[in-house]
Amino acid sequence: MKRILGIDPGLLHTGWAIIESTGNTRQYIASGVIKPPAKSLLPERLAIIFSDIDKICKDYSPDECCIEITFVNKNPTTTLLLGHARAAAMVAVGTNKIPIYEYEPTMIKKSITASGRADKAQVATMLKILLPDAKPKTDDESDAIATALAHSNMNRFAIH
Repeated sequence: MKRILGIDPGLLHTGWAIIESTGNTRQYIASGVIKPPAKSLLPERLAIIFSDIDKICKDYSPDECCIEITFVNKNPTTTLLLGHARAAAMVAVGTNKIPIYEYEPTMIKKSITASGRADKAQVATMLKILLPDAKPKTDDESDAIATALAHSNMNRFAIH
């Protein structure tokens, strides 16, 4: 059995999810969204992301972590800021000595829906089928669950 932490990084909303994977069986454990106050300064937001991910690692003891690779936005500042949120989450995971795997959004979508161009609604529909106990309340939470599930699928077939 492997316990997997999936992370969908963001400065305002960082989605996270824990699933367990044993052979062909996947089980939803928990998920949520880290929401630093919108008016807080960048260092405060990063500290909140770091400390919350650190607590999740300590509470759930994942064996592995997977995180979405940042895509380049039209606005380079947005890309850079998203990279900061991603780094805060990765450092929290790394300090807990948990291996981290990185996936492009298209690879995650393809693993879940068989199409790298699937929209959020298609991913959410497949999550309901594959992990019926998961009931994400936001796209960020749904994306984190999808990331963990995609890692489980790719790990099963040794696609890294």
